[in-house]
Amino acid sequence: LKKNVEIYLLAQKGKEDSTIKEMLNKYKNLSDNVKVVYEDPVVNPSFSKKYTNDTVNDNSIIVISGSKSRYIDYNDIYVPDYSSYNTTGQASTNFDGESSVTSAIDYVTSENLPKAYLLSGHGEQNLSSAVSSSVEKQNIETPKLNLLTADIPQDASCIIIYSPASDISEAEKGKLLDYLKKGGNLLLVTDYSDKEIKNLSSLMEYYGAKVEKGLVVEGDMSRCIKGYNYYLLPKIGGHSITLPISSNNYYILMPLAQGIKELNNKRSSLNITELLFTSEKAFSKPDGYNMTTAEKEPGDINGPFALGVAITEPVKGSQEETNIVWYTTSKMLDDKVNSMVSGANLDLFVNSLGWMCEHKNSISIHPKTLEAKVLTLPTVDAARWSLLFVGVIPLIFLAAGIVVWVRRKRR
Repeated sequence: LKKNVEIYLLAQKGKEDSTIKEMLNKYKNLSDNVKVVYEDPVVNPSFSKKYTNDTVNDNSIIVISGSKSRYIDYNDIYVPDYSSYNTTGQASTNFDGESSVTSAIDYVTSENLPKAYLLSGHGEQNLSSAVSSSVEKQNIETPKLNLLTADIPQDASCIIIYSPASDISEAEKGKLLDYLKKGGNLLLVTDYSDKEIKNLSSLMEYYGAKVEKGLVVEGDMSRCIKGYNYYLLPKIGGHSITLPISSNNYYILMPLAQGIKELNNKRSSLNITELLFTSEKAFSKPDGYNMTTAEKEPGDINGPFALGVAITEPVKGSQEETNIVWYTTSKMLDDKVNSMVSGANLDLFVNSLGWMCEHKNSISIHPKTLEAKVLTLPTVDAARWSLLFVGVIPLIFLAAGIVVWVRRKRR
């Protein structure tokens, strides 16, 4: 941190939230450039109006550096979590102060913030509130872009194509290809469809990759969720995008994904890195959602497959580089699916976006919760632990009880 930052806690004297106070003191102790100020809104009600038009709640925060500021509402620090509401009937509360304050510091001290344009006009899905919030905390703007009525703006750090329901036009393909050839960046998330997406497929084949027909099913039970071998737990490849995930021993969960194959006749200048990939035992069911069994049948396509790739290519005569990241299921960002792997899927998406936008100050801080976390285990591990706790340990106690009973009877 090179610039001076002031963090104001807006709370009545004596009513400051102890957790927020402790957190802010840690920021102050970690940097001489951070100053924490306690501002009583009752004593000075006009202070916050210089920085926000919102109704200010007690224990809200304002972060300031130079002429830039960001207001953090108390309700954005303590946020409800409804991920387990359908099963428990209760919502928990998460503490998201660290992520919010760190994001605000990054925002007020950054000169130029990247823009990732969301392609529209093809029935694309909207980013969920959780995804939008995480991207916003990266201080990456996501305006929408319709290539039928506009060209790609010069300030575009990246284009996001998120689960389109129909194909792009030939003209749109031309605009995207021209943008990429000049060193542009593309984050592509697709889903299985029985509709032909000729132009988008042609764009990706130009960059050396194509999608395999059907849905991928895992034959290695250690690489899928127990009882659902189309809910894949892929191996994680080596890349700066995946390093924070693999180094912390997280899983990635990819439900109903398609396989990606690298073309044999791709240009030598293309570098394709598998971010996520299946085991050798995986296979693809060409019937997709119409499959009648998850078991392997004649006609199924043999794996292994990539489920996510990073593609790079240097631009001739320039220092620029084209970067593409492609994942083959938007269901990886479903809130319930993401919670099953402790938020790692969302981290992967955010890391991918940060890598392409060259946003070095990546902010991936999970909210803290007092609730129990879901533990996701592969089928083999689940069976092994079930055998241990349901079978082996009870048998040991039973055997010990019999021995004690026999000895006492002999006496």
